[in-house]
Amino acid sequence: MEDQGKCKDRVGASYKSRFAEIKALWNLYREDSEKYHDDYGRWDEYGLCFDYVPRGTFTDQKRGFFRFQISTGGPGEEIRFYADETLALTRVEFWYLDWFDGAHVKVTGKNRELIDEIWEDWKEMELPQTQMEKATAED
Repeated sequence: MEDQGKCKDRVGASYKSRFAEIKALWNLYREDSEKYHDDYGRWDEYGLCFDYVPRGTFTDQKRGFFRFQISTGGPGEEIRFYADETLALTRVEFWYLDWFDGAHVKVTGKNRELIDEIWEDWKEMELPQTQMEKATAED
């Protein structure tokens, strides 16, 4: 199998591609939540899951974060949302992960504006709150 390069060499192209999809789907969703994109489906069908990853889940992970998984396996792509105690976003990163390798870029500019809008929509639906409670509930 031919080496496709390290994640740090591939994260930029993946980021650009995924955010083009997210923007297209989000714009359709804002028009009408039932609108369907020929290539990507509907916004509410995009991605695999949204969950909360508590602090300490991974080695050396000092802070919890919310994760929107777009794909898994080799490679995996996800957006990580870091928020304060009021659920105001403090940082957003796009991660590209592939078998013991990973790289990320900070989400900025127009993409950050888009993410902020999506985050506010999710907060209105209480999605972050629900996922955090679910992940941190004692058994």
